[in-house]
Amino acid sequence: MALLERVATLVRANLNDLIDKAEHPEKMIKQVILDMQNQLMQVKTQVAIAIADQHVLEKKQKENEDKVEEWMRKAELAVGKDQDDLARASLQRVESYRELAEGFAQQLVDQKAQVENLKTALRQLEAKLAEAEGKADLLIAQHRRARAVGKASDAKMKTAAGNGSSGAAFDRMQRKVQHAEALSQAKSEIAAHDVEDRLAALEKEDRVEQLLKELKAKKGA
Repeated sequence: MALLERVATLVRANLNDLIDKAEHPEKMIKQVILDMQNQLMQVKTQVAIAIADQHVLEKKQKENEDKVEEWMRKAELAVGKDQDDLARASLQRVESYRELAEGFAQQLVDQKAQVENLKTALRQLEAKLAEAEGKADLLIAQHRRARAVGKASDAKMKTAAGNGSSGAAFDRMQRKVQHAEALSQAKSEIAAHDVEDRLAALEKEDRVEQLLKELKAKKGA
């Protein structure tokens, strides 16, 4: 997400370099600290939202798992009463709720990873903010001394700027390649989607019949 990218940029920022390149170092360091404080508040908000979403997914997964058990009991009851149609209908519900539970389980895995990413970003940004606030005066004083070296500092800045430009060009090219690959994959997935759905329906029907056989065997039917 864009928020994590902004946080990563702030965390990676070299405070010394930022001040060295600033026309007004005092204003620069204050602005950096302000940006970090603003981003910190946003990350905290996103962490809270992500945790709340995680709890919702956990609840949905549990609800569907409970439905699986409920309809399995109904299927067993139908088998015991020699009601195969009702048993099949119940087992279809079992399969549907099981698929939902598995879907929520996968979403939950992804959501937990997102929560951890946000928590990590929050800790990193808090550490970077503490560094910036603790070193603000020192960094400004160092900057003033660094200006005395003149040409050496200018040469270093030009080298860093050149590397950054080359890196940006490479990143743009890499993004274009990744986009082309993703587009190609999406087209392939769309083409195969109909066949996969039909096969999935057949597999689900087979599972229902198998479950029915197992229930009958279990009940001695």
